[in-house]
Amino acid sequence: MTAPFSNWPRQNLGSNKYFLYGPCAAQVAQLWWKGENITNSWCFHIMLLCLLRYAIAQLWHTFCNMHFLSQKRRILPQGVDFKQIDHEWHWDNFIIFQAFIGGIMCCMLPSLTNYGTVWDTKGLIAALVLHMLVSEPLYYWMHRLLHSNTHLFNAYHSAHHASPVPQPFTAGNATFFENILLLPIMGIPLLGAALVGCGSLSLVYVYVLVFDFVRCMGHSNVEVFPHQIFEALPFLRYLIYTPTYHTLHHTEKASNFCLFMPLYDLLGNTLNGKSWELQKQISLNARKNEKVPDFVFLAHVVDISSAVHVPFMFRSFASMPYATRLFILPIWPIVFLVMFAMWAWASVFTVSFYNLRNRLHHTWVVPRFGFQYFLPFATKGINQQIEQGILSADRMGVKVLSLAALNKNEALNGGGVLFVKKHPNLRVRVVHGNTLTAAVTINQIPKDVKEVFLTGATSKLGRAIALYLCRKHVRVLMLTSSMERFLKIQKEAPVDCQKYLVQVTKYQAAASCKTWIVGKWITPREQNCAPPGTHFHQFVVPPIFHFRRDCTYGDLAAMRLPEDVQGVGNCEYTMDRGVIHACHAGGVVHSLEGWTHHEVGAIDVDRIDIVWEAALKHGLRPI
Repeated sequence: MTAPFSNWPRQNLGSNKYFLYGPCAAQVAQLWWKGENITNSWCFHIMLLCLLRYAIAQLWHTFCNMHFLSQKRRILPQGVDFKQIDHEWHWDNFIIFQAFIGGIMCCMLPSLTNYGTVWDTKGLIAALVLHMLVSEPLYYWMHRLLHSNTHLFNAYHSAHHASPVPQPFTAGNATFFENILLLPIMGIPLLGAALVGCGSLSLVYVYVLVFDFVRCMGHSNVEVFPHQIFEALPFLRYLIYTPTYHTLHHTEKASNFCLFMPLYDLLGNTLNGKSWELQKQISLNARKNEKVPDFVFLAHVVDISSAVHVPFMFRSFASMPYATRLFILPIWPIVFLVMFAMWAWASVFTVSFYNLRNRLHHTWVVPRFGFQYFLPFATKGINQQIEQGILSADRMGVKVLSLAALNKNEALNGGGVLFVKKHPNLRVRVVHGNTLTAAVTINQIPKDVKEVFLTGATSKLGRAIALYLCRKHVRVLMLTSSMERFLKIQKEAPVDCQKYLVQVTKYQAAASCKTWIVGKWITPREQNCAPPGTHFHQFVVPPIFHFRRDCTYGDLAAMRLPEDVQGVGNCEYTMDRGVIHACHAGGVVHSLEGWTHHEVGAIDVDRIDIVWEAALKHGLRPI
């Protein structure tokens, strides 16, 4: 049995809650259709104000999660995981609720809300005074009461503190009862200014937006104030809180109860003594190098629409496997323009990180889109950016850097060989991770299979899979038109196993083989050559179409991270939560094992089982 007013009345609506904006939107649309001035309608201002409030929260979120901008000033080092994201999924309930209350006020008290004045400085001063003398102590008293009473805390406030890492969205994530209490906190300054005849339209915008801005700042987990400000003007410590100040409240819960002004914590004897020293320490540390990760995964953007599937854009979208959504379409032109800016900037940047067994793992991104890798004139520039990432990691002291799919393209840089040869004294180990990709693909094949059909047979992965399977006395039909390349691979096999490698030049040769391993993209027409009941294993990018209803299709080689991984809050492209591509996992294993060799170029077939066993030992599991 939940406590009264702890759940939101519209809790079961889910995403349909946004239809509650419908009446306001309909009135604005009606006025626009009639040719009337929509700015004279309070519905228009409620809608615009809500939109601006969403923008403030989103911009703070973007800043906090652009780790290449904010990681040096982070207060709590851990990342935000899926559990917290799901817990804060409906963080914006308070915006809808306050818009509803604002609409009621406009209907019931038109004299108070009919602001004919656009700007009135006296009103701003009146609201500021009322906020400092009434709202701040009232909030302090109510907030402290919620913490001091165990029943009240568990029933109404523990949900807010259930988020281990404060984020801008955490500011709005609270129970219905807490948001009822917040109404007088925000309402008293606005109504008070209106009652004394100093109300104005701009006051509503300024007060509400500044209120949200400061709340998001306090929950940002990024220290934005340099300590020198408080050393030069010590009284400011009690007039404005800092993100460090508020984070201490979230971690220790027994102090720092103020809204925005630590003055009331000082008067109430609840000021945490570590507040300013910790703030200074974080500010000073910002000048130093950030904590160096053991492992870096050097990823790349796939296409323009998937470029928004990153943690610093739409958090909820990034926490689900990528799929094209309608809301992406309006921002497609913006992302297209950003693409050109990224070309001009051409710098590797960090987008996410997580903790695997107390080791920090970063994901860096080369700002190039998938189609660019197939432009001949872009090869040199892409390699330069990858090289820049490798050298940056080497200077920082990173131990292992793993290359994502197109960043290790054979035609681009020989699977990383180019960089290792050019820089023979690299301390960072460059890894393509394909050994584990081969291992995952091989271990998906049933043990009783005696024959497979392999496309992309002479590629890096195709060669390794063919050589491994022939050693297990599995007959491999290798699709290739090049007799020279086939013979070269066949000669690598043990003499007594070479007979298990068979060259074929047409798809029809696999008409009776029900195990296909696809390493080169095949059309629906070519899939028709497979007999009914065939299973298509694949290591081709992009994946093939699921055309045959009488056949089954495997996903790209991937592994699930261990349950104890911390800070994973975004999905890797189309992969499920907690699942990463096998080549990414290969770099992780390389780092955890402490191997000191580069894994570039051709795959060492003798290491396939070694890498597989190491992955399982560290808790990674096949899908």
